[in-house]
Amino acid sequence: MNAIIFSAIWGVLMMFTGAFVQSKTLPKYLAITGAALLFLLNGIELYNGTPIFNINGMNMLAITSMNLTFLEVIFAATLLFFMLSGRDVERVGEHVSEYFALIFFVLCGVSLSSTYNTLLLLFLGIEIMSIPLYVLTGADKRNLKSNEASLKYFLMGAFSTGILLMGIAFIYGGNTNASFYIDQIHLGVGKMPVMITVGVVLLIIALSFKVSAAPFHFWTPDVYDGAPTVFTSFMSTIVKAAGFFAFIRLFKTSFGPVQGQWQNLIVFITVATMLIGNVTAVFQQSVKRMLAYSSIAQAGFMLLALFALNQTADDGIILYSAAYSLATIGIFAILIKMNDYTIEGFNGLAKQQPLLGLVATICLLSLTGIPLTAGFTSKFFMLTAAVENGHKFWVVIVAVIFAAISAYYYFRVIQAIYFKEPSSAEPVIDAERVSGSFKILLAITAILILILGIYPEILIGWAHH
Repeated sequence: MNAIIFSAIWGVLMMFTGAFVQSKTLPKYLAITGAALLFLLNGIELYNGTPIFNINGMNMLAITSMNLTFLEVIFAATLLFFMLSGRDVERVGEHVSEYFALIFFVLCGVSLSSTYNTLLLLFLGIEIMSIPLYVLTGADKRNLKSNEASLKYFLMGAFSTGILLMGIAFIYGGNTNASFYIDQIHLGVGKMPVMITVGVVLLIIALSFKVSAAPFHFWTPDVYDGAPTVFTSFMSTIVKAAGFFAFIRLFKTSFGPVQGQWQNLIVFITVATMLIGNVTAVFQQSVKRMLAYSSIAQAGFMLLALFALNQTADDGIILYSAAYSLATIGIFAILIKMNDYTIEGFNGLAKQQPLLGLVATICLLSLTGIPLTAGFTSKFFMLTAAVENGHKFWVVIVAVIFAAISAYYYFRVIQAIYFKEPSSAEPVIDAERVSGSFKILLAITAILILILGIYPEILIGWAHH
């Protein structure tokens, strides 16, 4: 409850800041303060169990230690994003306060999507999370690719929203309680009614659009590539993780008893997502576009939590969200500073900027799933959850094979960083844009990735507080 109300209030404050303050640097510090307060207030609610903003939600919100822990991860990642890339937000355009305000409204949608207890609040949460992203995607009005990406994102988002609403209507009409509450859709263990079956399929399609799972992923590469890079970093981590958490929460609560009747569809989507994401990423020359396709591949691994639907999967999705967000925000923070976004643009980075080369390598190793990194531990949790499910063990083998394939395109960048000479006489990275505080924050990011890789129980213990 704290997160929902405070994020909305801080978003409005950022809007007024843009109306009455001309400074382009003040909004960044206000945004950092707001993210820190969000992290603090949500942590207070997690440990004390009593929200500061205590409003009767008519049981439409379900506040548990699990979703509060997930929100702690989201707000910590947002705070890191603001501190690492706040200056780059200032370079996008003139409306800096408005950009940060939209991000806080997205966080309000993320908070709703993580704590909803009715299908109506699920819809509201996803729309509040999505609509500001359409604007942020097209924030660079001078760039035709940004304008095209914004339009494409809006049209695809509107289409998936229609499918989501139709699915909700079928679920409402088909359940015997005629209720929107997800914990009152009692299906038992028998065969699903036709209306419920249609509703479940439509919900899977709509939510697969939102998390860029194949074959509903086709908007992702163009949108991520066309959007300003700093906003791509935010969309591909925090927003994607929130979509998955909402996806898993709905299906575990409402449709868990009849998992066997829709699990085959999830298996198809999971394997297709891994296949398309990994194979297509191999052929990319732009690191930004490669990361877009790799985010699709990572979505395939996160779908294993939906395939499994057990306690290990719940722990795994929180850990995966943290590991994926840290690594991706870190590598994007470095990518933004690069003069060339191609793989060749990373040639010789370690010689010119040793720390940045090291942090980029740790982030890429984590995305690959190399031991001692958070990425390895989170992938291990996902695979363990799939094994514990006891069905279709071959899916685990396929996931391991695709994880090995992903090493190829991640290691191409690492090879360029350490083993190749710069392709031109110009510096690989603009040293004036790399401050001492930026390097310190990157080092902290790398350390957190290693700590979560070695001691994942530090984070998972919060969920069982």
